[in-house]
Amino acid sequence: MMAGIMKRTLRVVVLAGLVLGAVLGMAGTVVGSATLRAEFWAIDGTALIVATVLLALHFFRQGCDGVAAGFVVYAIGEAVMLGGTAGSLEASVPSFAAGAALWAAGLALTSWPPVMPLWSRAAGAVATILFAFTAARIFAGTPLTPLAKPFPYFAYPFLVLTFAGWFWKTVKASEP
Repeated sequence: MMAGIMKRTLRVVVLAGLVLGAVLGMAGTVVGSATLRAEFWAIDGTALIVATVLLALHFFRQGCDGVAAGFVVYAIGEAVMLGGTAGSLEASVPSFAAGAALWAAGLALTSWPPVMPLWSRAAGAVATILFAFTAARIFAGTPLTPLAKPFPYFAYPFLVLTFAGWFWKTVKASEP
């Protein structure tokens, strides 16, 4: 009985983390206040780290090692980015570039195997390409902040759509 309660509780934590990550991450990209943006992104990043580590454990237990590894790599990328959240957009560029590269790798690992819904995998593939391109440009010397347009700004909706697939898969896993 206790194990069932813990599983349900952890599932709720995963779902809440994905929702907070999606909503506050997107809110942080459009809010005008640097302080509010930092607060939104700090909560977003922390929630996504918790959610993706729990998803990694779940998929590892299911024998989906590649997907589990993708969630771990994504969580590491999110943690790297979280380190730059308190600074200005310009000061956060190095941690953003490293985090975007790790996001791309993690998204590729979670999107390649046929585990998530196809639409989520497709969104993850697009996000992978856009974040890898963004990271490569920053590493090559292009001064892109986390809000630069067109990239990475227009990559975020694909990332959130990928989260929606992770959310959907988590909800479906709880059904009998």
